[in-house]
Amino acid sequence: MTALARAVEALLFLSPEPLSVGVLAELTGAGELDLDAAIAEVAARHGEGTGIEVAEVAGGWALRTRAQLAEVLDRLRDRPPEDTLSPAALETLAVVGYLEPVTRPEISRLRGVAADHMVSALVERGLLEEAGRDGAAGAVLYRTTTAMQQRFELKGTEDLPPVESFQLTGEEAGALKRRLLGGGHLGDGPQGDG
Repeated sequence: MTALARAVEALLFLSPEPLSVGVLAELTGAGELDLDAAIAEVAARHGEGTGIEVAEVAGGWALRTRAQLAEVLDRLRDRPPEDTLSPAALETLAVVGYLEPVTRPEISRLRGVAADHMVSALVERGLLEEAGRDGAAGAVLYRTTTAMQQRFELKGTEDLPPVESFQLTGEEAGALKRRLLGGGHLGDGPQGDG
């Protein structure tokens, strides 16, 4: 495959709309005859035995899936998108769930990494929401939403797993244990010194 044909193929693949020969000439610097040959080369590469074709549509050229495959492609389009949460998102939700209402700086301190982006993403997804402002610092407080509780099949945050067996160590462990105890998340058993 020529370098020009590879460039044309990549442009057709990347473009969300058909590209005219004029636009292809502008992007590649090639002449119309060379582009006609390159388009033919790309079309030959995507012959009848493939799932993709080069089609002349809407005044330009496009790489598209073959019409005969519409049924199987529709099944993919009809699938609901997977809504998975990263470990960082789950960790952030856990911190908020056990300590809510809690500020971003507190979340960041407990996680050991900046939480701004993750908190914003979880608010956007409807799993966290603002819960007023911290009286001392004026920072925004966050809590979990009913959507988060529904997602994890919780009646409320009181249904979160008990944290008695969590391995809490390090400088922040004592303060975290006191917050968890104050919030009723830890029992009266021995907690250790962390």
